[in-house]
Formats: sequence, C-alpha cells, structure tokens
Amino acid sequence: MHGNSMPDSYVYVTEEGVARHYADGSVEALAWEDVVEVRVVAGPGEEVRYVLLDRDGEGCVVPRDATDATFLARLRYLPDFDIDRLQVAADSPRDGVVVVWRSPDPPSALPDLEYD
Repeated sequence: MHGNSMPDSYVYVTEEGVARHYADGSVEALAWEDVVEVRVVAGPGEEVRYVLLDRDGEGCVVPRDATDATFLARLRYLPDFDIDRLQVAADSPRDGVVVVWRSPDPPSALPDLEYD
C-alpha cells in the first residue's frame, strides 16, 4: 500500500516574496519588491506556469496548480497589474511565453549595449 508521496515541489507565498522548494532541497525565491516581469509559460502537454523575474533574469517558477488566492491577491499589489490579463493568458490554449506584466519603472541599462 502506498501513502501520499512527497510532491516534486511546493510554493510558499508571503508578504515579502514567493519561494518554490524542490524535493532535491533546492529553492527558487524572489522578493516581491524585486519582481520586474510576470510571464505565463506553457508547452505542448505541459502545465501552465507563472514565471516571476527580477532585473537580472533570475526568478521563481510557480506551477499554476500550486497557486492559491494568496498568490493571486499578492500579484494585484504589483503596480498596474491586470489579473484578467493573467487569467486570459493562462486559460488560452496556445503554447509559448506570454508576458502579462512588466514593471513601470524603467529597467537599468544593460552594460553591453550602446545607446545613441
């Protein structure tokens, strides 16, 4: 007889940020104040995932089935975040990446680009 197996990962959402803990002990974490982009990602036959990124491209991947009202409510605190846009992107049948929010603060300049 098999009991409930340990999940591959679990997600914690707090006022300070979001963290995904993996079964191998690794952790992806991001403070809400560092989030500059929110993406919805889906591939053929894959579950929908929300990807939160910071200015360095580091982030936290949150499976849609690991989200709850707390996660969605906290996203609403991001400036001008449109929860309806997130829901439409997550419910659409297409595969790929959809950027549903970017920080209204201009990102810092990338060091290897030249500007006129």
